[in-house]
Amino acid sequence: MRAQRRWAATFLVLSLLLLLVAPPLAAQTIDEIIKRGKVIVGVNTTTPIFGLAGPDGQPEGYDPDVARLAAKYLGVQVEFVPVTGANRLPFLLTNRVDMVIALFGITPERAQQIWFSIPYATEAAVLVAPASRAVKTVDDLGGLRVGVPRGAMQDLILTPQAAAKKINLMRFDDEATALQALVSGQIDVVGTGLLVNRTLNRNDPGKNYEVKIVLRPLHFGIGIRRGQTELLQWLNTFVYTIKNNGDLDAISRKWRQLPLEQLPVF
Repeated sequence: MRAQRRWAATFLVLSLLLLLVAPPLAAQTIDEIIKRGKVIVGVNTTTPIFGLAGPDGQPEGYDPDVARLAAKYLGVQVEFVPVTGANRLPFLLTNRVDMVIALFGITPERAQQIWFSIPYATEAAVLVAPASRAVKTVDDLGGLRVGVPRGAMQDLILTPQAAAKKINLMRFDDEATALQALVSGQIDVVGTGLLVNRTLNRNDPGKNYEVKIVLRPLHFGIGIRRGQTELLQWLNTFVYTIKNNGDLDAISRKWRQLPLEQLPVF
């Protein structure tokens, strides 16, 4: 009896500990999100234009604005969870968030693990450097220090080539840190987005940062867990709606200073 009581007490303590350390259970359906009264969205706040921390500490940028629109159309509040290129997939798969809106480039490899909505944004994975840096192709990167955000598309593209081409590939936890490394001279070239050189030139004038290499055009989708058919249908309807009623064009003009381009569907 004593052994049984000790076992029962131990089981109770372990159960309570699991409840305390377990991540919040993400909603699986639209009804669950609406009943809860909020949608939990993973966003990256280290990527100029698409996501950064505002003066009040709240996320701002293209992606957070899309997340706020999604919450508005659902009739709920939005709760933001900061993610990076490296942990956004684990956060989604371990139920820490309902969805990820964080420069998630749509690829067949990623689609083996998660589902994507139809694209809500277009971009490109590029390499940026000062105008004085003579770089035109990936072959010109030999011997140079190339900084990339860990787990981002630039990292995925360059990693298989780094050893053969003698690229000194340096991985950073987020894009903001990689960009600062370029400005401070710790790296020679940085992997970033197509329009980020405009921000660099405003913040660090005189070096004339420019896009040297376009590694791959990208389209971003909202990431959810596989099997969430109802949520995927709603998100596709949501993106379709804001593409056609001008809401998404307004976000693009606000943050990218460009009208919304034609986006593909699938």
